[in-house]
Amino acid sequence: MRRFHGGIAATMLLAASLAVSLSGIALAQSRILPEPKSGEPVPAAITITAVPIERFRDTPYGGTVDRLIWRGGLELRSESLDFGGLSGITFAGDADTMITVSDRGQFISARLTYDSAGAPIAISGGQIVPIANSKGNALPPNYSRDAEAVETIFRDGNPAAVRVGFENLTRVADFDLTNGRPGGAAREVTIPDWLAELRSNESLEAVCIASPASPIAGSTLLITENVEDGENSSRAFLLGVRDRGPLSYHRTAGLNPTACGFAPNGDLYVLERGLGLLTFRMQITRIPAAEVVPGNRLQGEAVLTASGGEIDNMEGLAIHQGPDGETRLSVISDDNFNDWERTLILQFALPAQD
Repeated sequence: MRRFHGGIAATMLLAASLAVSLSGIALAQSRILPEPKSGEPVPAAITITAVPIERFRDTPYGGTVDRLIWRGGLELRSESLDFGGLSGITFAGDADTMITVSDRGQFISARLTYDSAGAPIAISGGQIVPIANSKGNALPPNYSRDAEAVETIFRDGNPAAVRVGFENLTRVADFDLTNGRPGGAAREVTIPDWLAELRSNESLEAVCIASPASPIAGSTLLITENVEDGENSSRAFLLGVRDRGPLSYHRTAGLNPTACGFAPNGDLYVLERGLGLLTFRMQITRIPAAEVVPGNRLQGEAVLTASGGEIDNMEGLAIHQGPDGETRLSVISDDNFNDWERTLILQFALPAQD
């Protein structure tokens, strides 16, 4: 997190801006952003640069941080006013092709480059395209564009599409992948009425698809950010044929769920994010595979906690294969289009036994 200077006034502004950022609204927005054009979306190249992050919590590459292994990170930057607000991340079947969604209704994809040790060191091939509606036209302004989550759909082992969750105008939709890049008309996914009727930026926040080893393989898990289901629990729902039904997620005190992902062994990992003393906080929680079934209240154990300047507004989580075949967790931050926030990608590996 960038430091503010200027005494009490600056400190108060930082605190207020941090608080509002948690609900996805940029209070201290310093960039005047162009509105995406209407009509059929056309992909365009976008230049993104990356600054490698070598250490995390004073741990070098390959060191253990809590129950994960630090694998390096990147701070992403771009001169494009359309770059930013990245709330969700997924990978198109390999360690290289990264797909993100933004608060302003954009797909931003690119390829990561790794060094010989497996640390991310650069980014290239940036592409941006407005997310389309069911007619193939760019989404209209305001509430319909707020994409919060993205997950890759595999068919016969190959990446075929992405599933995107939206808040405010709450919905879920699928989009085709062409050469690892998302686009095309939206195909609506049916979700429960109570969820579809929500009009809030604390509604649908996390979308993930259960891995083949999971007891609910292929089912989609939806987790709301702050729709109450009992004391300190967020409402959730499983979309599946045999596994369809409600469940809930027990929030860690002071944190809200923002993303989820299933590991190859079927365990569920949930990213939570919150506000500490003038800083962001984050936690990744693991829930055993057998517990992710309709009717359950999901509650697990922390595998990583962090706060302070080494993180930012961490919102997206992807579980994917690393360049050496190990299972990696990539988390990404949403800068809310604020100049004082950053877009970070932090990568961690699961220990071999996990």
